[in-house]
Amino acid sequence: MATSRKDLRKKRFRRRIKIFISVVLIFAVAFVGYIYYEYQQGKRAAEAEMGESYDPDRSEEDRENFEGAESSESNETNVLILGVDAENGGSPRTDTIMIGQYDPDEDRAKLVSIMRDTYVSIPGYSDNKINSAFAYGGPELLRQTIKENFDIDIHYYAMVNFKGFESIVDTVSPDGVEIDVEKRMQYSDWAGEVNIDLYPGVQKLNGSDLLDYARFRADHENDFGRVRRQQQVISALKEEILSFTGVSRLPRAVGTLEPYVDTNMGTSTIISILTDYFRDTPDEIETFRIPVEGSYSDASYNHAGSVLEIDQEQNKEALKEFLGKSEDQDVDDTEDDDLSFD
Repeated sequence: MATSRKDLRKKRFRRRIKIFISVVLIFAVAFVGYIYYEYQQGKRAAEAEMGESYDPDRSEEDRENFEGAESSESNETNVLILGVDAENGGSPRTDTIMIGQYDPDEDRAKLVSIMRDTYVSIPGYSDNKINSAFAYGGPELLRQTIKENFDIDIHYYAMVNFKGFESIVDTVSPDGVEIDVEKRMQYSDWAGEVNIDLYPGVQKLNGSDLLDYARFRADHENDFGRVRRQQQVISALKEEILSFTGVSRLPRAVGTLEPYVDTNMGTSTIISILTDYFRDTPDEIETFRIPVEGSYSDASYNHAGSVLEIDQEQNKEALKEFLGKSEDQDVDDTEDDDLSFD
């Protein structure tokens, strides 16, 4: 009799375990289904908005040519982030050049903005503004230019269409992103389809207005102010995405963004980085700017126009120190011939 009761208890326990596992599996499948559904909905909406201009294979050449650095023993990942636009339907140009670094071991995220008028050496070409490297040879030549001038390795690149930026903001934060607009901002360039009209004060900006805020440079700060505001906007977006509502909308946001982004990062790499990031989210994004204060002067050249002439060594060392690159890493990288993100 005792044995029978014991067997009965075991059967009940096993039944409860099976029910528990079944419930967990149902929730897991439902969660995966929700992510997939939201991702596809966002992607379809973005493709429909782009219409005939959407070409999923448009950047195959860039991906094939990009010779990003191999992963090192440290877990740091450097991504070349480019904000691209096409002027009057012409070739893409980049007014936004950033290096994003994430180190999951140190729970640290960093963002470097390189001003587009920085005068640098471009491999295979005469010295020019750094954004000319992108015009000449896309993300790969820009990667080479950053390596030659600042001795920083890039692992991946991500080119973000400005229209995609608007869409991702409106998806993640439908009510807008709170920004303290510090001054009256008004600028029109009808040829370039730019019409910025913002008033000062704390307010919630939708995707279009937030892009205008980040791109404005028609004041005494010029590009310096634009770089500062770009970093401010990215920090504000980070907070929106990490909020509960932002995370719940993230699958749709990723789907919305995909048609507007060209990258050589595979899906598994993106998922791995995002998983690490959300598991141990850094308290803040550390920001930096090239050129650093006191390291540049205004200059002008017939072939390049107005530029920022920099003290290359000062900026190179400052950037390496900010990104935490040691002298030992320098030696390893130079010995590896195969090292290649208006």
